[in-house]
Amino acid sequence: MTARSTRCTTAKTRTSRLAAVAAIAVVGSVLLTACGDQTEGGSTATPTKDGGSANAAPLFSKLPADIQKAGVIKVGTDASYAPMEFTEGGKIVGVDPDIAAALGKQLGVDFQFTSGTFDGLITSIYTGRQDVIMSSMTDNKKRQEGLDDNGKKIGKGIDFVDYFSSGVSLLVKKGNPQGVNSLDDLCGKTVAVQRGTIYEDTFKAQATKCGANKLTIQAFDTDAEAQTRVKAGGAVADLNDYPVAAYIAKTSGGGNDFEVVGSQSDVGLFGIGVSKDNTQLRDAIKEALDAIIKDGTYADALKKWDVSDSAVKAATVNAGQ
Repeated sequence: MTARSTRCTTAKTRTSRLAAVAAIAVVGSVLLTACGDQTEGGSTATPTKDGGSANAAPLFSKLPADIQKAGVIKVGTDASYAPMEFTEGGKIVGVDPDIAAALGKQLGVDFQFTSGTFDGLITSIYTGRQDVIMSSMTDNKKRQEGLDDNGKKIGKGIDFVDYFSSGVSLLVKKGNPQGVNSLDDLCGKTVAVQRGTIYEDTFKAQATKCGANKLTIQAFDTDAEAQTRVKAGGAVADLNDYPVAAYIAKTSGGGNDFEVVGSQSDVGLFGIGVSKDNTQLRDAIKEALDAIIKDGTYADALKKWDVSDSAVKAATVNAGQ
């Protein structure tokens, strides 16, 4: 599973999320703590004969009447997960805001992002503070059904429009001097990782698989330290969520420090969260996602952030397990 798959209920995965933020700090990205409504506009209103306005966007009529009237979709996010969503220059930017901007052009409304705590995002849907969630949230059955980690019913749950596929990926020194292309290639070598994360668990499982051909694991308090170890040649690989690893590879040392290798493992789906009481909005977003996949603007948004490998071929609803 990905780092955000159970982050609202477990401390361990929250730790790995913070590791991602620390990693970005190490490579020089400035993450601010500001919140606010920030996206590019998607409204395409045109005047009518009676002095009112009509929206020329192809899917505007699919939206619920209250969203049409407001002209905005309020989006809850936790903007501290570069490159998916983070704050730069006082504005929320990243993969999710760029996808949302493309969706907004199809729907004829603005997606207005507000950053808050991840744990409160689902609640914000039902209190009316937000219309949707777009925050690298993994679609899974527990969230769909409103269950806690023990299977106890704690809420209504939400529906997901699945828009992004992500797993974990290996981060190695630029040029891949040790020829690492999979977890199996790590046997007999040394790896670095942040202590107490799901990534450390993955390496431990691989160490068991390696057996006598020992895999040595060096665990650090932060992922930044693990990255430094790999960069210095003291370890052959670090492990992180694919989009985070890709962003580190792109930005650290101007792209000259690291590269991502091999296929993603433990792949899951990120979904746009919508209230189960608002199937009309859910279906409109699904149709808009299919439209931007078809016209190429979805692919452009992923390419901009070097996460094209996480593209989905079509929009799905509640496809997570």
